[in-house]
Amino acid sequence: MMSTIDLKHRLSGLPRWRLSPWTAVAVLIIAIILLPVVTVLSRVFVSSGGVWAQLADTVLPLYVQNSLIMVGGVLTLATIIGVTTGWLVAAYDFPGRRVFEWALMLPMAMPAYVIAYVYFDRLSYWGPVQTWLRGFFGWDRSDYWFPQMASLPGAVFLMALVLYPYVYLLSRAAFLSQSQDMMDSARALGHSRASVFRRVALPMAWPAIAAGAAFVAMETLAEYGAMVHLGVQTMTTGIFRTWFGRGAPVAASQLAALLVCFVATAFFIERVIRGGRRFDTNRGGRSRSLKRMQLGGGQATMAAVICTVPVLLGFLLPAGELLRLSIIAGDPFWGPRFFAFIRNSITLAGGAAAILICLAIFLSYARRQQGGMAISGAMQAASMGYAMPGAVIAVGVLVPLGYFDNAVDSFMRGNFGVSTGLLLSGTIVALMFAYVVRYLAVALKTVDTAFQRIPYSMDDAARNLGESPSGVLMRVHVPLLRRGVLAAAIFVFADIMKELPATIILRPFNFDTLAIRTFRLAQDGRLEEASTSALLIVLVGILPVIILSRAMNR
Repeated sequence: MMSTIDLKHRLSGLPRWRLSPWTAVAVLIIAIILLPVVTVLSRVFVSSGGVWAQLADTVLPLYVQNSLIMVGGVLTLATIIGVTTGWLVAAYDFPGRRVFEWALMLPMAMPAYVIAYVYFDRLSYWGPVQTWLRGFFGWDRSDYWFPQMASLPGAVFLMALVLYPYVYLLSRAAFLSQSQDMMDSARALGHSRASVFRRVALPMAWPAIAAGAAFVAMETLAEYGAMVHLGVQTMTTGIFRTWFGRGAPVAASQLAALLVCFVATAFFIERVIRGGRRFDTNRGGRSRSLKRMQLGGGQATMAAVICTVPVLLGFLLPAGELLRLSIIAGDPFWGPRFFAFIRNSITLAGGAAAILICLAIFLSYARRQQGGMAISGAMQAASMGYAMPGAVIAVGVLVPLGYFDNAVDSFMRGNFGVSTGLLLSGTIVALMFAYVVRYLAVALKTVDTAFQRIPYSMDDAARNLGESPSGVLMRVHVPLLRRGVLAAAIFVFADIMKELPATIILRPFNFDTLAIRTFRLAQDGRLEEASTSALLIVLVGILPVIILSRAMNR
């Protein structure tokens, strides 16, 4: 039997030692994408003047410990919530299921720093909840215990509430693509419904679950705003504090390199756990799709409650509080100006999502065409930017673009006596470049997971019928990638709508977004005023979530 590697090379029509045009272009694209990351990491080999040694002796162990606890805790809780709810809405029918299909994705529209501000403000000692408890029961400070949001467990809880949709969306898509015939066969062999889930459905969905878990881990490591407000010192907050607080960019780059090592380890662990497994479950209509089982009585109530809790805590309560605050106070500058904020946010998020989806499809197909360690390693390296804070990537983008702008300006001055000024720095191009570096992993891993569910025999059949590689991609793969592409679009759009550090640094002059307005007001403790722009972020992000969710169902 022909191996997968042999099949890849037969499909590309090239010997193993030669690169196909797809692979050559893909490697060039990845090299450009890696430029900002290399720019930052190259400073690791520069002396930090003793700052690194001081960090290692004082705060670095705390940064590492808190980061590992955050990742482990958020990953565990988010995976439990995402897989459980994904299986319930995919395999069972109960009251409210159609609403939960899209409602469970709503926390993706809620920025982590916003939910941290809301819960901290409402549940702190001087907040309305504890104040009411003390007044109603006549308690003093020492008379009761109350969970603190400004703590490591509180940060784990809040981050899991906003990140579980990564696991939910991918696991639900994987469950929906499974074959009912396989489930019926397992039931015929005497397995219960729970045993079928544990021994058949869950292992088959594991590649998608692992991809969602990797997103959660990377997003947790890169979070800054919520960690700062809750007082949790992680690697990311340490990078910001070292770079912008202590004025030690070299030591901050060394911290960023360590953070990248953490993410590389997470990638490696995910790859080992997945083990290169591919599951072709129900592609091409070869068997019946998963059939939902009708629940009734207490089981239906329990399923509805399980799906309601994450939506209530991760979206409805914070969104309701933001709505209440916006009605009571709201932004004093509300008016036509906010339409510009909305337009800017949608333009950036939509444009970057389209670019990233196209790149993810191209790169994944290039690896499928020829494979090999070169392009696989390059794609893994290109995904490392997701672990780096947005501000660090912004600096990595500014340095090479600044060199380019200065070189062009110097050439034009010397030869034509004309100054071109800054061509790329401080433009939408620079901002889009930073988004590509930062969020390529989100689109790439989702699309690549969808590619892995397509058997190579379909490529072989299409090529035997005379299709070119581009024809195979457009006429065979793209229709089958619909769910994966839609999931990637949801992830990227929601993430960029909330993105803050890179946007602040790289945006054109007087080009503000909803995220920038929200963060500036909330950072000053003006949550009532920030609630207006925060609600707009949520509202703008809800519509594509609903539309794409329904499109996935169709």
